[in-house]
Amino acid sequence: MGNVKTQEKLEIKDILGLFTSGCKAEQKVGIEYERLPVFSDTRRAADYYSESGVCSLLRDFAREDNWDYITDDGNIIGLKQGHDVIMLEPGCQLEMSLEPAEKISDLEKKINLINKKMRPVLKRNGIELIGYGVSPVSTHKTIKLIPKKRYHIMAKYLWGILSDAMMRETAGIQVCFDFADEQDAVRKFKIANKLTPFMTAMFANSPIRGGVDSGYKTFRALSWLNTDNERCGFAGEADKDCPFETYINHVLNSPVIFINRGNTTVEVNGRTTFADFMRYGWNDFEATLDDFKLHANLYFPEVRLRKFIEIRNHDCVNHGMQYAIPAIYKGILYSQSAMNDIEELFSIFNPEDFSELRYNVPKNALNCKISGFEVSDIAQDILYIAQKALIENNEQAYVDPVRELTEQGLSPADVILKNWHGSWNKDINKLIKYAQG
Repeated sequence: MGNVKTQEKLEIKDILGLFTSGCKAEQKVGIEYERLPVFSDTRRAADYYSESGVCSLLRDFAREDNWDYITDDGNIIGLKQGHDVIMLEPGCQLEMSLEPAEKISDLEKKINLINKKMRPVLKRNGIELIGYGVSPVSTHKTIKLIPKKRYHIMAKYLWGILSDAMMRETAGIQVCFDFADEQDAVRKFKIANKLTPFMTAMFANSPIRGGVDSGYKTFRALSWLNTDNERCGFAGEADKDCPFETYINHVLNSPVIFINRGNTTVEVNGRTTFADFMRYGWNDFEATLDDFKLHANLYFPEVRLRKFIEIRNHDCVNHGMQYAIPAIYKGILYSQSAMNDIEELFSIFNPEDFSELRYNVPKNALNCKISGFEVSDIAQDILYIAQKALIENNEQAYVDPVRELTEQGLSPADVILKNWHGSWNKDINKLIKYAQG
């Protein structure tokens, strides 16, 4: 009988290798662009199971444009074509995840091309995609989860009072950036964490929820604050360095939701942290590197460190503002002088200032203060720094749509609320038409 090789114990150095393997000289930008599907006739959230629902939409589009299925237990949960992916989020939100590119214009062209090809399929299925941050009519009580095992486990586990709303109702835009080495990653991670509350404020775009004014300019941001404090929010204090091992330790000390073994999903439901799982095992299971990858993917800070830096805190927007988000970060994070300027701008604030702002932004967006300074004024400074850096690649115009609003102290939500309580006369059809633009 041959020798059986036992599994080697997972160590920190193995996990560190995942992060150091991301160090590269490239300066590309990635985007994950979620939108909300609504039925054209009822304006309610389009579901997965209906005859002309989102599953039917994916099947039809795959057939017409030669996309491959992504499945979970035989159910279609997404499509893949080369490096580009269209994935369903828990409440049927459609997310485009595109191959990273050096130019924002390349991302824009790809999104426009996919939109053009998908438009007739959407029309046949009676579905419209809207660039908005929260379901305008339906709430989580009537939005069924798609048939993806992990989402059903997460829905049972996440304990925040708005975790169901976050999973089923909201749509956002995430962007990803490269780092050259650990020092570069630490600096960019720190800057991005300080930028996030200002960016959340500038792109607030989810005030109308369930057909009424929610009282918040970004209900989506509010829902994330009330999802699960053990795995959301800052990965550390905003003003402290966060080298790879420090970030990893934050992830390790959060509870494990589930692990996979072959085709079987094993629910852990928070009965061990990943750190203890590594030390002691759990129910005869030993931790593996794949377990850590899954666990890290279920850790939800606004800025997530992986082989790249992923920034996750923005409402879905439209009217060209969807490209302003990657442009602003690109201008800042890929320019040494811009990072210097941002660090100088933020030097007068302490970690508590950023934390307090994070909790004030969902209700007030740009109409709040940080340490006595108007957030809208700081936001304008951020945009100026980003645009100045983008001039080198002639990409500064991508910032214009949001700059024009910010200079007036307005977020997209302010425009919507003015119309909602004014000329739209609380007509949900007018909101949805606007959100398609």
